[in-house]
Amino acid sequence: MTTALITHPACLRHEPPAGHPETPARLQAVLDALSGDAFHGLKRERAPRAQLAALARVHSRAYIKALFAQIPKEGFVMIERDTGVSPGSREAALRAAGAVVRGVDLVMAGEVKNAFCAVRPPGHHAEPGRAMGFCLFNNIAVGAAPARSRHGLRRIAIVDFDAHHGNGTQAAFGTDSEFFYGSTHQSPLYPGTGRQSESVNILNLPLEPGAGSAAFRRAFAQVLLPRLRRFKPEFVFVSAGFDAHRDDPLAQLKLDEEDFAWATDEVCALAGDLCAGRVVSTLEGGYDLPALARSAQAHVQAMLAA
Repeated sequence: MTTALITHPACLRHEPPAGHPETPARLQAVLDALSGDAFHGLKRERAPRAQLAALARVHSRAYIKALFAQIPKEGFVMIERDTGVSPGSREAALRAAGAVVRGVDLVMAGEVKNAFCAVRPPGHHAEPGRAMGFCLFNNIAVGAAPARSRHGLRRIAIVDFDAHHGNGTQAAFGTDSEFFYGSTHQSPLYPGTGRQSESVNILNLPLEPGAGSAAFRRAFAQVLLPRLRRFKPEFVFVSAGFDAHRDDPLAQLKLDEEDFAWATDEVCALAGDLCAGRVVSTLEGGYDLPALARSAQAHVQAMLAA
């Protein structure tokens, strides 16, 4: 079996205002990086639209209705200080969330061993009742809910190595002991959440600005992976943000693509031991285009090799 690459052209039509860092060029850089001969074996899939029922397992119907009502027929509307919508945003957001749902279905059907969702807008800052931090729907959370409801899985793990804490994912599952959320992220940094904590199902591992490979790998290997193994997940999701790269302009961590490849190897190996290798990953941050492209390549190569 191979790795699925799930994307959709609509995700390129969510347009930001001039100067905004979350641009269509980000996704195009990833898609271009995954178009070479080394990725010939990927199973390439077009993302479906997420259904309202899937969105409503995570987001309130009032929020979904209000979000769609703000999407303009032309131009761009800021719906909070960092997040805006354009005419293509509804379709892009539905496809981004639907990609993760499709990834779960493909993995559970045995058609692929794992899946990477190359989509935007990103998702891990979107809370159940509000958009935040470039995110409209929490793509990982929307995909995780059907893993339980449709496929009968109970113990769902989410690993997040984006430089920014996934406050939305934590808000979605923070009180559900059958979900595990483990995050490495820079602190202090937007959104200001993710202080070091260890509860029944939340593990936040903040890294100081300037932290590099050694600190990241130590936190991942000595704390996060053992907790994940003890949790015994039946499915693992990855919020694959690459803005912890040393070249990224929105954070001050000092990782490189080899660190993302190593983390992916470790998560896939653990999933291979505990849950038949079931992993679905989705693109979150990453704002230096060359670094993002190389990091996505390293991440997907590790998934292919798992």
